[in-house]
Amino acid sequence: MSAVIIVLIILVVLVFIALIKTIQVIPQASAAIVERFGRYTRTLNAGLNIVVPFIDRIRNRIDLREQVVPFPPQPVITQDNLVVNIDTVIYYQVTDARAATYEVASYIQAIEQLTVTTLRNIIGGMDLERTLTSREEINAALRGVLDEATGKWGIRVNRVELKAIEPPTSIQDSMEKQMRADRDKRAAILTAEGIRQSQILTAEGEKQSAILRAEGEAKAAALKAEGEAQAVRTVFEAIHAGDPDQKLLSYQYLQMLPKIAEGDANKLWIVPSEIGDALKGLSGAFGNVAPGVPGFNTKGNGSGSGPERREEPPVD
Repeated sequence: MSAVIIVLIILVVLVFIALIKTIQVIPQASAAIVERFGRYTRTLNAGLNIVVPFIDRIRNRIDLREQVVPFPPQPVITQDNLVVNIDTVIYYQVTDARAATYEVASYIQAIEQLTVTTLRNIIGGMDLERTLTSREEINAALRGVLDEATGKWGIRVNRVELKAIEPPTSIQDSMEKQMRADRDKRAAILTAEGIRQSQILTAEGEKQSAILRAEGEAKAAALKAEGEAQAVRTVFEAIHAGDPDQKLLSYQYLQMLPKIAEGDANKLWIVPSEIGDALKGLSGAFGNVAPGVPGFNTKGNGSGSGPERREEPPVD
């Protein structure tokens, strides 16, 4: 009785194991390679799959999603014999699970070595300056070579990126000094241009100010001259309208003489020759009014040119 139970238990276990090996569930975006007696039979796609237990064997499960593989820095010699370290990142995708399993032993290692050799060939034809400024060109050339070589492996290289390009330390120091010198040069040029522009603007402002000042002075002088001319015309018209005679003019002339002599600096006063004519005019005027004024005698010395003073008897 116990032997029968043991046999039944063994049979149940074998059936359970056979069911497990028969039913294979493949996740989405994955594939499995099935071999029968060591020979490729078929590729299992995503979903529920049934295989023959103990005869069919799943050799490899492959992820069909796009993969990202960074490679360590690789020393590469440029055309001008400088060693630079370049980090690369590869974006690839398995398109044929069978080819990726049987055409190459390790497609990751194969892609890495192919990337290194191709990168050395590309960089070997460029100098350092072009290498640092031609990332897109290097990426495109590297991707083209890798995509062509990995096609038969069932691999599609979607993208190649140069993560870092590190020149030697001495070259980095030289480049930093050069960049610093260029920045200092640009700063000096900008400063000089700023000073020059400031001086130009200042000169233009002073020129415009001088022009405006000269125009203002010219207009002021013109207005002042017009005012003086108008004043002269007004005085002249007033004089002619009043019809002055020689007597009034002589009197006005004598009134202006003290003003001519005013001032502390006038040490010497020259009497104009016209004063005689003025005095003659005034004497004539006083001679006409003298008969009506007591104390004046028109007979005098008989010349009629001035008044005569009468002498009074002395008082005892």
